[in-house]
Amino acid sequence: MSEQAEWSEPDGAAPPAPAAVTPADAADAARLVAFGLQPKLQPARDQEYADLLRRHREDPAFARLADAIAAGLGLVVLEVSPRAGMAVTAAEDSVFAVRMGDYARRASADGGDRFLHGLAHLAVAAMAFPRPEDLADDGYIGRVSVNGVDSLVRQACRRLEERAEEQGENTDPATDAPGLEAAWRIWARRSATGATKDARRLAGSTTGIVGKAVAFLTDSGFLQRTGDDNGGTYRTTARYQLQVRDMAGSAALAELLELGVVPVTDGTPTLLPPEEGDDLDLVAGAGLPFHS
Repeated sequence: MSEQAEWSEPDGAAPPAPAAVTPADAADAARLVAFGLQPKLQPARDQEYADLLRRHREDPAFARLADAIAAGLGLVVLEVSPRAGMAVTAAEDSVFAVRMGDYARRASADGGDRFLHGLAHLAVAAMAFPRPEDLADDGYIGRVSVNGVDSLVRQACRRLEERAEEQGENTDPATDAPGLEAAWRIWARRSATGATKDARRLAGSTTGIVGKAVAFLTDSGFLQRTGDDNGGTYRTTARYQLQVRDMAGSAALAELLELGVVPVTDGTPTLLPPEEGDDLDLVAGAGLPFHS
């Protein structure tokens, strides 16, 4: 009597082991992160960048590898898409983090101006995305101008000063203790343009400070310059929307928006009266997109 061997697959066969990560895979993933650190680079204009973004979308293992490399560098991945590329922002402990104090020291010899630089970035964000739905709409494009941002802050300053007077607060602190002043009080006292022989705005004027802010945001791929009217006009990019969306929980940004900024499309500011009972004190030194 012969025996017949029976061959069958064992029950619950284990799935095939995932392919091992190769040095080439790691290099490609690091390359994608490197592209993400070039904020002005657009995927539509770089085929390698577009191919790596597609791989990130279609290959979960590659996506995890690229995200892990970014995390190891102290970067937070905000979005990976054809519209924004690999949009990353630096965590507080990242070597890529930009500190408000460092930015202010590079932009101005007066370290006390860091509050004004922070307020300028805050106002740009508020004017660019004045409503929650603007941040939520991927197709929304905000528009700002240098003179418009300065005018917005000055309108906010007037309203805040009126509020302080109504509540009996000291609106004229000692001039020899500027650190005790709120940023909006310093801004209100600063010249908008200053005066030079060739009519250029002074770097320490408020429009000069706003000009430095929008120049930094443009160099960082957050804004695109669209014209020279009103001191310079700019439009927002997908990366800036993601950046502001990530920082939307900032108390200072929320308090500035509570002043009643009306959505605009031409970079011109308008303020509505605030709701009664709102606490409108600005948080000194707050700024986007910086760490304190």
